[in-house]
Amino acid sequence: MAAFLNKKELWDFLEKKVLEYNDPSFIATDPISVPHRFSKKQDIEIAGLFSSIFAWGNRTTIIYKSNELMRAMDDDPYNFIRNHQASDLKRFLKFKHRTFNATDLLYFIHFLQFHYRLSDTLETAFLPESSDGKKRKKQSVIILPVEKRKKKQPDKNISGENEFVKNALSIFYTRFFSLENAPFRTQKHIATPEKNSACKRLNMYLRWMVRKDNRGVDFGIWKEISAADLICPVDLHVARVARSFGLISRKQTDWETAMELTSALRDMDNKDPVKYDFALFGLGVMEKY
Repeated sequence: MAAFLNKKELWDFLEKKVLEYNDPSFIATDPISVPHRFSKKQDIEIAGLFSSIFAWGNRTTIIYKSNELMRAMDDDPYNFIRNHQASDLKRFLKFKHRTFNATDLLYFIHFLQFHYRLSDTLETAFLPESSDGKKRKKQSVIILPVEKRKKKQPDKNISGENEFVKNALSIFYTRFFSLENAPFRTQKHIATPEKNSACKRLNMYLRWMVRKDNRGVDFGIWKEISAADLICPVDLHVARVARSFGLISRKQTDWETAMELTSALRDMDNKDPVKYDFALFGLGVMEKY
């Protein structure tokens, strides 16, 4: 394990690892390969949501089950979500991925159909309504432009909390379960900072949708959330590597840990802190650091 004399050495090392792992050659073995099969924005959003929600356990299985679901949607997920009939849902009754079962899947489909009848992008499910309190209207969701949002400045002594993304995840959770007869059991599949979850899978999904660079891995198709706002996805691998580098001190792997890590990463790049997820994850999973 490498030892670093100062922050500059650590920064140089992580920058090198970002370039190594933020590379299209790794797409095929990562769950992000599933949305990369599509070109339509809404198809990417839907495929990305499911493959990120399925992202725990063996990555080969995650990719296989995500692709199985896309095939069941005729490899045309947006069209299926918008236009399916009740009889079309029978094909999902035996679907299961770990603890995610048909009950969960049918509600996901129900919510997505509801949402896409209100908006042409899933991004708006994460965004607040305008300050004048107007409700979302069909095909026209009112949101505040990025430059007009008021942000709480990170408290370096706590953990660099970013209120916008915290609120975005809480908004999504509330909206997702706002429909009638939302199954209680499905709540375990959508994390929220309100329960102090690290929200690893949703933060990963936001990274996919928001980050934009010239590397061709992340999509950058959402424009109302800034890459600077993103929170680093934290799982056991990322947390282990981050602790070895002194980037986090907390023993738990929870929301506060994700904020602590992101604050440290912003010291290296405050415009794109989550790019270091490539380095930390690659070191933890590929190199067993």
